[in-house]
Amino acid sequence: MGQLEPLRFTKMHGLGNDYLFIDIRDMEEVPDDVWKDYAIKMSDRHFGVGSDGIILIAPSKVAPVRMRIFNADGSESEMCGNGLRAMTKWLYDRGEFDPGQAIETGAGLLYPEVLKTEEGRASVIRVNMGVPRLTRQEIGMLGQGESTCIDEPLDLDETMLHITCVSMGNPHVIIFGPLWDEQTMARLGQKIEHHPMFPHRTNVHSVEVVDSHHLRMRHWERGAGLTLACGTGVSAAIVAAVLTERVERHATISVPGGTLEAAWDERTGVVYLTGTAQEICQGVFELR
Repeated sequence: MGQLEPLRFTKMHGLGNDYLFIDIRDMEEVPDDVWKDYAIKMSDRHFGVGSDGIILIAPSKVAPVRMRIFNADGSESEMCGNGLRAMTKWLYDRGEFDPGQAIETGAGLLYPEVLKTEEGRASVIRVNMGVPRLTRQEIGMLGQGESTCIDEPLDLDETMLHITCVSMGNPHVIIFGPLWDEQTMARLGQKIEHHPMFPHRTNVHSVEVVDSHHLRMRHWERGAGLTLACGTGVSAAIVAAVLTERVERHATISVPGGTLEAAWDERTGVVYLTGTAQEICQGVFELR
């Protein structure tokens, strides 16, 4: 593995979904395999800094900046709602974010908005998460490409689950019912992530309906495992809940790390996600 100079990073989180942000805009190009190795080593919670992954603040040809996400296992993810809010805060707090600007992601151009500041720093951010994708082909699952997967059975050998699948630029499986505990979420989440139905793996979410404006969730994220929050998962959950007539189009979503507000606009089809983001610390990482 190639070794970089000591890397300056900023540790940030959205509701406990934590990432190490690295500004690479002035760096020479680094092979992806190197970033994958650094993601694994830096994310380790015992022998590294500790995080759900690293996020590169990278140059873009189509927007002021690009977000690249490498999960804790080294795999690359298309999009992260909590990471995007945190990146927006990173840019805003450093005077690099203009109202209405886009950020390039693996899910396309997305448009965050700072709703609230504290002492000149962004605290509450709303993200235009884009229009959900509902066909099997768009989600990246087997079956007839133009068909959807809404409340369909999935055989896990030990049990039969009913799943609804949504892509928010990355794939999500939603299972409605009583909220799974962490042990069940880890056990079944890992099995579903690697199910043959999803050749590129998938994120998995247990979702409990509290009422028509409130959901509770627990997450198993592809490449990261159990996390305290998943912004694209929350976005997928409100879409799945509306499609299956469980909630209204605006709801509060309770996750282990806190609460988010999600809305699926009926006119435009866009999902909006609102929540906080915090900076934890800054540091320098050097392989030894």
